Amino acid sequence: MARTSYLFTSESVSEGHPDKVCDRISDAVVDLFLAKDPVARVACETLTTTNRIVLAGEVRCASEINDAEIEEAARRAVKDIGYEQDGFHWETAEFQNYLHEQSADIAQGVDEGTGSFEEEGAGDQGIMFGFACDETPELMPAPITYAHQILQEMARLRKSGERPEFEPDAKSQVTLRYENGKPAEVTSVVVSTQHKDGVSLDDVRELVRPVVQKVLPNGWFPPEDEFYVNPTGKFVIGGPDGDAGLTGRKIIVDTYGGAAPHGGGAFSGKDPTKVDRSAAYVARYLAKNVVAAGLAKKCTIQLSYAIGVAKPLSVYVDTHGTGEVDEARLELTLRELVDLRPKGIRTHLQLNRPIYERSAAYGHFGRTPTDDGGFSWEKTDLVEELKGRF
Repeated sequence: MARTSYLFTSESVSEGHPDKVCDRISDAVVDLFLAKDPVARVACETLTTTNRIVLAGEVRCASEINDAEIEEAARRAVKDIGYEQDGFHWETAEFQNYLHEQSADIAQGVDEGTGSFEEEGAGDQGIMFGFACDETPELMPAPITYAHQILQEMARLRKSGERPEFEPDAKSQVTLRYENGKPAEVTSVVVSTQHKDGVSLDDVRELVRPVVQKVLPNGWFPPEDEFYVNPTGKFVIGGPDGDAGLTGRKIIVDTYGGAAPHGGGAFSGKDPTKVDRSAAYVARYLAKNVVAAGLAKKCTIQLSYAIGVAKPLSVYVDTHGTGEVDEARLELTLRELVDLRPKGIRTHLQLNRPIYERSAAYGHFGRTPTDDGGFSWEKTDLVEELKGRF
């Protein structure tokens, strides 16, 4: 029997978190290559630590991109985040680049005309999930949505100069009580934020308070003894100087905050031939359109692929008992509406563009599509077609 009352928690991390710094740099490299060659291949991993940035991975590009351009992209990303500290500074950090040419063995199974069925195969095997629910206007789970929004607002205040006390590294956590499967109240909020030296813990708490009040629905601010700000105390040393960062270590932050399954593959640093990224995007796109069309209140979609094989091995839809239509029929319909082969996904969502750096923090989902094609997987342009089919 399903539980009717429970607590659920999600966390987010800011763009200045050391792992997110790495995601941002890796996606800046992806965008650099795609801007020069829309079919470039990139698998870029980044390591950051005290005043050091290290890149490694594989690339292939029709246009020459030199080390200086890659270094400039990395430093620009760090500068935009806001790191100008003794322990990590966009201008003085030591930079090392170990990117090299993509393996021909990998390329042969992915390039069109050389993989199975004489068409472009998936860049790797794996399973990918997409999810949507009607808890928020973004059709995302409420806990991760609020956790992201708290940190986004803090970053806006920091960058605008309204709250210079904030520094780039921060984390948030929001716990909601659900009644009958619906969010009913926020029971606790945790925010840990790096701050300038000399700012007291009481001051930090009072700077964070209006941010949380602005983000949460009216009357949902937690009890005072459940509002935690920098619970360990002083937080001056942060970012890569306080903790090493790596690309791809915040995959639950990137997706649904734990409210839905995750296939395990990270997104950042990968060009869209990698189905870890593109298939997870199209799975979200399909799930969101199902919910937006009123066919379910909650929808999970799983896709699976084999390296070098174009067709998805499976398409699975679960509407968690909230569906208005037969799930097996919905699976067939979604396969008819969108070509779920890797090239079909990229064509439908127009993914071969430099649109990825902006996705590296505050979640890849629940964002607003942009005029240049960013977050195209958040569009709800299948709604009318889905309604017509059912």
